[in-house]
Amino acid sequence: MKFQPDTAEGVNTITRHQAGRVWVAATPFANSVVVPWVGQVLDWSARDVDELTPAHFERVAVLRPEVVIFGSGARLRFLPASVLRPLIERGIGCETMDTAAACRTYNVLVSERRSVVAALLLAPAEAAGKPLPGIL
Repeated sequence: MKFQPDTAEGVNTITRHQAGRVWVAATPFANSVVVPWVGQVLDWSARDVDELTPAHFERVAVLRPEVVIFGSGARLRFLPASVLRPLIERGIGCETMDTAAACRTYNVLVSERRSVVAALLLAPAEAAGKPLPGIL
């Protein structure tokens, strides 16, 4: 019986998440990021849901994913349709969840070889409360 997971060559996988930080493969990121299924991880300027504008999601839409997994931070916070307009106009699905759940969901979809993007809000660890142990 095989115990190690299959990994797709050249695909971005989120290997760890904790308050204020996420690792893609072995690289840690302490700022909000856009993680495409392939290619470079992009910095995302927003730290909080209230800072997001359609321009933030325009940057995600140009990657042309099937679906976007939006991690809204430590707790679930939904966005108005006006902010998601760039995705809606292109017929790109968007699922919202807290950032930890978004990391797990992204990995499942990547393992299925889906063209998915994780757009993850990462507040600084001190703003997110006491540091949590890695959950991935």
